[in-house]
Amino acid sequence: DMEKIRVVPNPYYAYSKYEENALTNLVKITNLPKKCTVSIYNTNGMLIRQFTKDDEVPFIEWDLKNHAGIPIAGGMYIIYIKETETGKEHIVKWFGSLRIEDFNQF
Repeated sequence: DMEKIRVVPNPYYAYSKYEENALTNLVKITNLPKKCTVSIYNTNGMLIRQFTKDDEVPFIEWDLKNHAGIPIAGGMYIIYIKETETGKEHIVKWFGSLRIEDFNQF
């Protein structure tokens, strides 16, 4: 059921329970179909990152980086999911406020 797809946490306030340390940023896109494409866009319509999923795991992890491995800016993002087999589509809005990396914590 495409209506159950979520990004957690949403909103993201510079921390999630999935992160292992202060240098990690991580959210999960959950309840995904077995085969789908997940495309993440900024509000200007620019493609930030794309994932192709083809396994039984019902989620993907996004490290809040773009396709070049550069951390994204805080703000609103549109996540577009298209199921490969049926062509069904779903859109999720996500807001993230990111923290500045503090290397003095180590």
